[in-house]
Amino acid sequence: MAGMHLEDLSVGQSAERRDHVTEEVVQAFAEVSGDRNPVHLDEAFAAQTAFKGRIAHGMLSAAYISAVLGNDLPGPGAIYLSQTLSFKRPVRIGDEVVTRVAVTDIDADRGRVTLAAVCSVNGKAVVEGEAVVMAPRRGAG
Repeated sequence: MAGMHLEDLSVGQSAERRDHVTEEVVQAFAEVSGDRNPVHLDEAFAAQTAFKGRIAHGMLSAAYISAVLGNDLPGPGAIYLSQTLSFKRPVRIGDEVVTRVAVTDIDADRGRVTLAAVCSVNGKAVVEGEAVVMAPRRGAG
């Protein structure tokens, strides 16, 4: 599986994926991450919160950003260097999360690519941020 090389990238280039948040996904994420906050797992507890019901882990949406970067843009071979995140709205079980990343800057000298990242549900942003990745160069290693 080969990803895109730094030389293949341009400002404005984008990629998108869609993920359906299911009960099984939330349970698996809790298990893998170790985050068993009852706002994610216990409906009775979550009903008493400001959200009035269970919500998915915010970092689950962040993981969807990682998936686009690692699989699509730049794809296999990209190395995550940093990520900012701003959580805007909750994601609920049953939601479809649309994750879009777009190249905003390329530092060819350092081999770094900056991408805007947005996760949305029903057209509304739930997570926004900026990622910086190192993209492989053509002919390197």
